[in-house]
Amino acid sequence: MDRRAFIGGAAKGALGAGALGAGAATLAAPAIAQEKPKVNWRCISSFPKSVDTIFGASELLVRYVKEASDGQFDIQLFAAGEIVPGGQVLDAVENGTVQMGHTASYYYVGKNPAFAFGTAVPFGLNARQLNAWFYEGGGNDMLNEFYAKSGVYALPAGNTGAQMGGWYRKEINTLDDLKGLKLRIAGLAGKVVEKLGVVPQQIPAGDIYTALERGTLDAVEFVGPYDDERLGFYKVAKYYYYPAWWEGGAALHMMFNLEQWNALPKAYQAMLESACQAINASMLASYDYRNPAALRRLVAEGAQLRPFSQDIMNASFEAAKEVHDEISASNEDYRTLLESQNAFKQDAYLWAQLSEYTFDTFMMIKQREGAL
Repeated sequence: MDRRAFIGGAAKGALGAGALGAGAATLAAPAIAQEKPKVNWRCISSFPKSVDTIFGASELLVRYVKEASDGQFDIQLFAAGEIVPGGQVLDAVENGTVQMGHTASYYYVGKNPAFAFGTAVPFGLNARQLNAWFYEGGGNDMLNEFYAKSGVYALPAGNTGAQMGGWYRKEINTLDDLKGLKLRIAGLAGKVVEKLGVVPQQIPAGDIYTALERGTLDAVEFVGPYDDERLGFYKVAKYYYYPAWWEGGAALHMMFNLEQWNALPKAYQAMLESACQAINASMLASYDYRNPAALRRLVAEGAQLRPFSQDIMNASFEAAKEVHDEISASNEDYRTLLESQNAFKQDAYLWAQLSEYTFDTFMMIKQREGAL
């Protein structure tokens, strides 16, 4: 049965009943009108349209909500720079310039390092573990207690999975090779690599290629093969390192002005919650599907795959622990979120060793043997 036809028929029936009882007519029309009031919102993204995996997720959410509301809840979407720069999405949502924004929480560690936990912290959780922490471990409730201090409410809305360690103009074989390196890197990872002698830079996605091409940067990390290919980094830096120990599973959030969120009808809140969960799943699926083929193309174009050495990984791990300890000593929000994630991590990795790790390792061996 067509839902709109049903609602329309119900309305006519109720109005027709007015011949028998005037009260029925006066009550029915307002009840239907209130079911789906007309709401027009604006949503801004921290990402350009060229990053179609992430920006496309916002487009999908807008479509889902419009269709679910029969067009009554209409969200107009803007890419980075069309209203505010990508790094100012939180500010625009907080001050009410727009009602909502799709962004990476860790872009705002300059305001408070605790913002990192909404996206990723160095040597933190992978995508699957992060979702478990968000939805089942109370992680997103804890984050929203923190976000409320900035006047926003947020829902998980996408994950890239484990990212690549970035593009480098020269090989990085030893810790000495990192010293003085100008690296575009996001979130708290900048504080970690500083301890290793790197000069971290925070540059919006749309400006990265030009900075790398002109030599303003020596290296850049962004996401992974599919997005990196589209942005063309392989044309100016051929060494492609892995893994991004600072982004084992980088999450995106849809942030809402808290006052505007609370004023929404419950049905519209439910639509947004459902749509955010949908794009949270679809984004990760998109990356898992697109990255393998993109990696093959990048290698065919001359990209040189390199793992970070164990010396670099271990030094980075110890530097990350120092950063976590230093911030936790003076930041209660950070300490609370870190302790929660670390407690979950103990059990999560215990389980993963028995399940995912053993299964995936066996299947990877079979893939290398050509048995699949």
